[in-house]
Amino acid sequence: MISGRARPGIVAAAAVLLTAAAAACFPQIASAHALIGKQDLPLPQWLFIYGALLILVVSFVGLLLGWREPKLEDRPTKPLARASRVLLSRPVGVVCGLVGVGLLVLVIATGLTGDVAPDRNFSLTFVFVTFWIGLTLVSALFGEVFRPFNPWRAIARTVAAGFSKVVGQRVSAPYKYPERLGRWPAVAGLVGFLFLELVWGQSGFTVAGITPRDVAIASLVYSLWTFVGMALFGIEKWTERGETFTVYFGMFASLAPLTVEDGELRSRRVLSGTTKWATEAGSLALVLVAIGGTTFDGAQEGVLADPIDSTFRFFNDHGMSQFGALRVTDTVFLLGTLGVVALIFWAGIFGMRIVERERSALELGRTFAHAFIPISLAYVVAHYFSYFVYLEQAQFTFLLSDPFGNDSDFFGTAGGGIDYNVISANTIWYVQCGAIVIGHVVALAIGHDRALKIWGNTRDAAWSQVWMLVMMMFFSMLGLYLLSQANG
Repeated sequence: MISGRARPGIVAAAAVLLTAAAAACFPQIASAHALIGKQDLPLPQWLFIYGALLILVVSFVGLLLGWREPKLEDRPTKPLARASRVLLSRPVGVVCGLVGVGLLVLVIATGLTGDVAPDRNFSLTFVFVTFWIGLTLVSALFGEVFRPFNPWRAIARTVAAGFSKVVGQRVSAPYKYPERLGRWPAVAGLVGFLFLELVWGQSGFTVAGITPRDVAIASLVYSLWTFVGMALFGIEKWTERGETFTVYFGMFASLAPLTVEDGELRSRRVLSGTTKWATEAGSLALVLVAIGGTTFDGAQEGVLADPIDSTFRFFNDHGMSQFGALRVTDTVFLLGTLGVVALIFWAGIFGMRIVERERSALELGRTFAHAFIPISLAYVVAHYFSYFVYLEQAQFTFLLSDPFGNDSDFFGTAGGGIDYNVISANTIWYVQCGAIVIGHVVALAIGHDRALKIWGNTRDAAWSQVWMLVMMMFFSMLGLYLLSQANG
């Protein structure tokens, strides 16, 4: 334990100094980059940037003064009996499973046989926009929405039920899932998905030329991987630990006020679900990879654009094909970005050890991993908000009516288009900046709540959370910097 005790005033002063230091590390944010063009900004750039930092500091001091006991830890849940009887009923489950399987089949079918043009094929927009971004947002609001729609779980359960009837007995998994694996298979799947999206596909589907066929083949490969895992270790066990999308969307679902426990829908205090999320091995890696993937996606459009181009030219000049050189280059920079995110995190965690030397950095990292879920969500909203708003219009108009790009019109909306005036540039910026700030404030609150539980008093908790504030400021500045680069 530390020998001295910090008073709130001292901590607040330290926080102000840290804010100034962080701003000094990124002076170009406040002076050189416009997020959507100077003429469009509703307020001066510097006011947004320093306002965001001020909000973090004020929130930090407010937590120290007004949040003196854990409010999220070990919170009880309340049953929602009527809702459970309807939403968790067998007929609803069957319908959801059929919808999920149908969408998976449609993705594969359109990918293999539909138009090769990305903007005329259902598979690309559905996977990378509706599924990847949309389900993240829905999960954060309403909980584990994906599980009943999970096509791999639905198929596996149907096959298992049929096989059990044929053999006349219930069939169990041949192997017990190794507990030490935790969520690491899901982490591996997440890295694979990020590679497909950000390296193989270059994020915009235009540079290296990801095709609908690539998405279809990737879906088939992932399906095979998932079915093998379910066959070896059990459907539910693999779904909970190894199935990437259930685990990934479940991470964001822990923020929601709804959960399912023992087959019953229950309500809980918002954010309280995060306190139990990071209990499995690999959970910390999952949240850091999620943050790092979005960070790289934003950075390759701005701050990393020139280094990526130079490295690409180096590999290309030394005999690699253009596609090969670009993919090797982006792989290197993706891994480097993941490393930078991890470095910021662990620097803050090692700083926390001034409070209590008995806990290892690894233990502290796992203990506070759940506090970074709101940051991952904030990065998703900030980076993909306008992208999602615009392309979802395409998904639910001409792509849904003409999924194969063969001039069909199933729902009469094939003639629809994208209205780029549906949202203003100023609104986009408000949402982006607001997401970054709110996400980091919420992360501070979750971390502070856990610190109170661990150390039992506000003074030791305050010292530990000075380092959490440092991390929040760096992640906040990083997020705003990426926005300024991408839109400048």
